[in-house]
Amino acid sequence: MEITDDRAFPAALAALSGIDFPYDYDEKTDTPDPGNIDYEPYDEFDSAEETTDWIRAWTGNDELNGDAFRAFGQDGTGGLAVLWLVRPGALTEQPVAFFGSEGEVGVVARSLGEFLWLLAGGVGPLEAVEFGADSGVPHEELRAVAEKHSGVEPRTPAEVLAAARAEFPDFAETVQSWCR
Repeated sequence: MEITDDRAFPAALAALSGIDFPYDYDEKTDTPDPGNIDYEPYDEFDSAEETTDWIRAWTGNDELNGDAFRAFGQDGTGGLAVLWLVRPGALTEQPVAFFGSEGEVGVVARSLGEFLWLLAGGVGPLEAVEFGADSGVPHEELRAVAEKHSGVEPRTPAEVLAAARAEFPDFAETVQSWCR
């Protein structure tokens, strides 16, 4: 598959950049407070150079480049939410993956549209990888974004994560194979 250098920010991601994602952490239970999403949306994709620097640093593999990724958001520790360009078609049809600052990794949605429903259910990319689908509280403002921009029928976080894991069951092993 040919990877293009398309870095035009999809309307769905632009809509997220205007939303405040407050985040509180319960130090007693070592978990995020219910209803919070540890997600900081970007206003544009990281540059090709920044993406290459990131994937090389994350994997320790200087032979990689960032062509297969478009970073579009992060959590509070610097973990990245990315589109993983693995199928032909539009950027919005690519799976969404999360690479955490402490080695957490996983595909969290099969497409950007499904990612919007994950967020609408109150689950961010870090929470999806670390805590699963039951970690969120529905978020009405994000539901409105999903309804307007997803292009797919409503889904629960459990449905989004189950479909992503079923389609990409070996993602963590694939990423591990890139690491040096």
